[in-house]
Amino acid sequence: MGPVLDGLRALGDTGTPYEVSDWIGTHCNVTDEKREELLTSGVSRFHNQVCWARQYLVWEGLLGSAKRGLWSLTETGKSTHLSLDQSREIFRKWVAIHAQRRKDRESDNKEIEVNLPVEDDEETTEMVEQTQLLSLLQTMTPHGFENFCKYLLRVYGFEKVEVTPVGKDGGIDGYGVLQLNPFVSFKVIFQCKRYLGTVSRAQVGDLRNAMIGRADKGIMITTGIFSEDAKREASREGAPPIELIDGQQLISMLEKEEIGVKPRTVYDIDYAFFKPYLD
Repeated sequence: MGPVLDGLRALGDTGTPYEVSDWIGTHCNVTDEKREELLTSGVSRFHNQVCWARQYLVWEGLLGSAKRGLWSLTETGKSTHLSLDQSREIFRKWVAIHAQRRKDRESDNKEIEVNLPVEDDEETTEMVEQTQLLSLLQTMTPHGFENFCKYLLRVYGFEKVEVTPVGKDGGIDGYGVLQLNPFVSFKVIFQCKRYLGTVSRAQVGDLRNAMIGRADKGIMITTGIFSEDAKREASREGAPPIELIDGQQLISMLEKEEIGVKPRTVYDIDYAFFKPYLD
């Protein structure tokens, strides 16, 4: 929790989840092995832990939750520094609070708790739903995932997007054109990795080799994660850059454009409104 606060301060008090994870990984000397470790769902264990730390900080009032996908420090959070022991105390405190709230509700589910607001589980519910969506993507057939990526690229503004025939791909899964303006366009090739695991540096290098002389830019999309070496290879100085989209980023793109997902409205009870009728 302390590094999440420190990272956000270093980033100017706000940051995306991945910016915070990358800052912590770099400045806290997290090894590549730890950053690449996966949960059984295929999600990065390290990034998942950072997101859970963020949730406890929101409950503690040190981080805001006003804008989805953007973490921000509250005024209290800006001046708060947490040791490991203090972070553990916050963890134990909120575990106990939620346990008591569940117990209270179960003891009399007909009673309205006026003085005890229900915990905000929106973020934790969202994390579970994102894992379920990622698992669904991982069950696609290889050809189905390629066509899914084709559709995704079109939604995000690419034109002339085609999937290459099986056995005749020449090391790529498809190609398209991104028209920036009437004067500038880029020919792009893409590779789809329907993985429950890690994409290696060599695989990123293979895509770059396939790109040379055929396209201006390469994109690799996976339902898994990229190794730290793969990330470094994708942005290696002096080499054509490769854009990397991992499973978590893929989910964010689907949510942003509401691709395969439907928005849901949730109402919170206004306990203050009902209080006069309960006295």
